[in-house]
Amino acid sequence: LVLVSRRGVGAPGARGLAGELEAAGARVWWVACDVSDREGLAKVLAEHAVSAVVHLAGVLDDGVIGAMSPERMAGVLAAKADAAWHLHELTAGVDLSAFVLFSSAAGVLGNAGQANYAAANAFLDALAAHRRGRGLPGVSLAWGLWSAVDGMGGDLSGADLRRMSQVGIEGLTVQRGLELFDTALGLDEPALVPIELNLATLRQNTDHLPEIFRTLSGGGGRPRRESGTRTAGPTLAERLTGLDDDARSVAVLGVVRAEAAMVLGHSGPDAIEPDRAFQELGFDSLTAVEFRNRLNETTGLRLPPTLIFDYPNPDAVTAHVLSELAPDQGGSEQLDEDEQVRRILQSIPIHRLRDAGLMRSLLELGGAGAQGSMDAETGAEVGESIDELDAESLISMALDEFELDGPTGEAGN
Repeated sequence: LVLVSRRGVGAPGARGLAGELEAAGARVWWVACDVSDREGLAKVLAEHAVSAVVHLAGVLDDGVIGAMSPERMAGVLAAKADAAWHLHELTAGVDLSAFVLFSSAAGVLGNAGQANYAAANAFLDALAAHRRGRGLPGVSLAWGLWSAVDGMGGDLSGADLRRMSQVGIEGLTVQRGLELFDTALGLDEPALVPIELNLATLRQNTDHLPEIFRTLSGGGGRPRRESGTRTAGPTLAERLTGLDDDARSVAVLGVVRAEAAMVLGHSGPDAIEPDRAFQELGFDSLTAVEFRNRLNETTGLRLPPTLIFDYPNPDAVTAHVLSELAPDQGGSEQLDEDEQVRRILQSIPIHRLRDAGLMRSLLELGGAGAQGSMDAETGAEVGESIDELDAESLISMALDEFELDGPTGEAGN
């Protein structure tokens, strides 16, 4: 066995592993080499005759998609994709019995914050299929979660593990993983996903499952909701119809707390304090995006990616969601036209009205300009008084005057 890693025998646990393998009858060579270095890898292969390849290397550099620079992409792709391609090309003339690539379920299912890692693993899956198409051995194993706390899985927090468990993904034991490894090598498939799933839990979460999981859970005929789209059943806005203000607030807050609890891996919404800041609750940039996405699906809205930064606690998000849903649920009656105009204009800062050139029109609607053009002194006084008004007072003044004169009167022209 030629075991290659960047630190060789100096890697943590290397000597102990070599001892176990030798006790089982193997001959072991540890070689220090970065497998993404084509020249270094070529030298290793020239010095050691190999009959099979198992490629396990990988690194993580997680982050939201907007933060994925070319450098962050390249670093993750190098260990997975570049190294695999080097092995593919450098063993082209070798009669191999196996060419096994350790991929990840992230490339099949996607995973928040791992766009670069998912792409690198998807490349491995495609390379295995490419080799099979050329009559060469090749299989890519897109592993799910391992229960062991070392390796890449060792960086997962307790919340991460609880969150995965809540959607039906369980950890593989070493024994179970080795059994699946042996099974995979006996199958005639270029790409497989060895993963431990709790099907009962999957069936309880069909709305948030990837397509492949919905089929396994028996929910294959149910279309998955996309962010910002309405569901086939009653929407949240429809469920709120007929409720009074307090009941609507309680219902929406319950949804917000439930989704936050799911994202953070809590057992229920009681762990989410309504007035506590999201950052104090444990949110980061990745969970913030996931939370927003889940709320989009649940509410049918298109909430901003910066949701928890603009509205820093569950109470604030609840108020925002209610305000966005108001045009849909609107109580038992449709708001009259004047009230709709008031609500819209009240949200506009006065300086924006001035910058847009609408101030004079509003003054005329309010009666200040109905008697002709104002002199400089009068205009200055009106300007100062307008600056002192809040949006409600300004809009009320304009609309009330408009109602008195009528839509075809002088002030309305």
